[in-house]
Amino acid sequence: MRRNILAYKAPRNNEGYELICIHPEPQKVTRLVRVQVKSRYATDSDMTFPVKEKTFGAFDFLVAVLLNVGRFYPKRMAPHRSEPEFCTLPREFVKENHDKSTSGERLRLRGLSLDAYRNETGFEQIAEALGISYPARS
Repeated sequence: MRRNILAYKAPRNNEGYELICIHPEPQKVTRLVRVQVKSRYATDSDMTFPVKEKTFGAFDFLVAVLLNVGRFYPKRMAPHRSEPEFCTLPREFVKENHDKSTSGERLRLRGLSLDAYRNETGFEQIAEALGISYPARS
């Protein structure tokens, strides 16, 4: 809402995406953006998300949400709680960093440079894809 992107929950059991984003002005709705959402509770999570290769065609962006609610693994030295982080990753980024070498197909984010995809900077990509300018007073 802060960025003026209209986001709607996709129908239940829809494979590949959870949100549908559109332009707020009806006459400018020329395309929609499909968003898949993956999340982790633990502050000390390994930043790995299950993503199947067969779903790549179903989403435009994947939003990886790190909720950072506390430590779950006693051997890892991470803060107990911190602010949530949102990483808005384009499909091409997900394809490039997808690991299908194990039985469970995964997206591993630990050690990757994510500054261009975090929080406001990441959400800006969706606004740009929809052609939504930054809100301003008229």
